[in-house]
Amino acid sequence: MLSFGISVILLFVIQIDFFMAKMESVISLKTGDSAPEFNLKGIDDQMHSLNDYSKKGLLVIFMCNHCPFVKAKIEAIKELHDKFKDDISIVGINSNDSVKYPDDDFDSMKAVAKEKGLEIDYLVDETQEIAKKYGAVCTPDPFLFDSEKKLIFHGRIDDAMNPEAEVSEKMFPLFSEFATCGDNPDVYHGWTLYDADDKDFMPTFPAEE
Repeated sequence: MLSFGISVILLFVIQIDFFMAKMESVISLKTGDSAPEFNLKGIDDQMHSLNDYSKKGLLVIFMCNHCPFVKAKIEAIKELHDKFKDDISIVGINSNDSVKYPDDDFDSMKAVAKEKGLEIDYLVDETQEIAKKYGAVCTPDPFLFDSEKKLIFHGRIDDAMNPEAEVSEKMFPLFSEFATCGDNPDVYHGWTLYDADDKDFMPTFPAEE
């Protein structure tokens, strides 16, 4: 889990003890903000930068290997990739401290991706610099950007509050709408983004007309 020493976003309240906990302030991206640049090594041993992704959308998920919340969402992440890979690139970024958590080291990232059949780009952020730039506060922490790399959505992958909870609502409606309508800003006015002050927050999906 990305560690902070604070209780976090996806609104399972957990104690994280990651390097970023020592920061005095945490950046919070807002709707329309540009995605911070990155240039990180992937498990394919290649470098990957923000400009490498040019589809309709880019989903950046801060994640790691050992976090039980991430483990519970691996199948959901794979399903998102399978359904929307033609329109939306999905990038996983592991910013966890591999000294404290050896299960999150680079070799383990490769092993987990192979074992789980994870086909997304999975990158390592060894210095936690990129996680700080995005204001990532937990794992998994998803950020969806449009083709111009402007933030559309920051919330949860689904509404399950803990690894054992049953999922009743997913991100799929947003992804389907986005894949169909692309950069039309009118499509997203009904989506409610992450509210850091709301401990019971769940992204609100627009009502069907």
